[in-house]
Amino acid sequence: MRSSLFAVVLLLRLQWGSSFVPVTNVPYYVARTRMAITNRYSPSVVGGEMRRRIEMAASSAATTTTTTTTVTTDEKTADSVRHHTEDRMKKCVESVQKNLLSVRTGRANPSLLDRVQVKYYGLPTPLHQIASISVANAQQLTVEPYDTTLLRDMERSIVDADLGLNPQNDGTIIRLQIPPLTEERRLTMLKQCKSIGEDGKVAIRNVRRDGVDAMKKIEKSVGKDQSMDGQRAIQKLTDTYISKIEAIIDKKEKEVMTV
Repeated sequence: MRSSLFAVVLLLRLQWGSSFVPVTNVPYYVARTRMAITNRYSPSVVGGEMRRRIEMAASSAATTTTTTTTVTTDEKTADSVRHHTEDRMKKCVESVQKNLLSVRTGRANPSLLDRVQVKYYGLPTPLHQIASISVANAQQLTVEPYDTTLLRDMERSIVDADLGLNPQNDGTIIRLQIPPLTEERRLTMLKQCKSIGEDGKVAIRNVRRDGVDAMKKIEKSVGKDQSMDGQRAIQKLTDTYISKIEAIIDKKEKEVMTV
């Protein structure tokens, strides 16, 4: 196993030069290197296209991984708690916006497939990292895999994502015809939008609860007045960000209902 990994690292160094730095997610990159070798890509493709895809994957993993950060007791002030709370609320709004991208409105948009995950060498991988997704016309998307052996898996994953799309596999690419939304389908999409919005508002309220609890815990060190002011500020933030989510949902619902 060690010799195999060494061979992979050596190959990548030969293709990319000294700029290549091994990373911790070895199976992920080994899988993509194997794909390049299996498909007999030319060195220029391996050194260019594969590197671009891997960097995109690494960037995506870095930006989509969410962690709960906390402020240590020594650092806690009313302002730090408020800023930390607001940062978390902003992330809740961003999450709502991202989830709404997968709600289709009757027009072709690559973001419709953002939630589609495909098993690739045993790893759940976003579809857009292992295939090129493009808009053929206003009513059609095309999915061209970098590895054609994954066509069946991609087709199944698109169906399982419950997007209301019927993939057409011609052995090389997958075509997705975006059908006009029926009244029944529009109502279903509206419910989905409302559900996403409610999840976002619940997340905001949970953040508010954590922020208020944090303010109460530092009351002895900052004083009751600052603690109460901080709690009122957090409530205002809660109202503001819930209103933002409601505005985002209202806009999306109008798009869904527009014929």
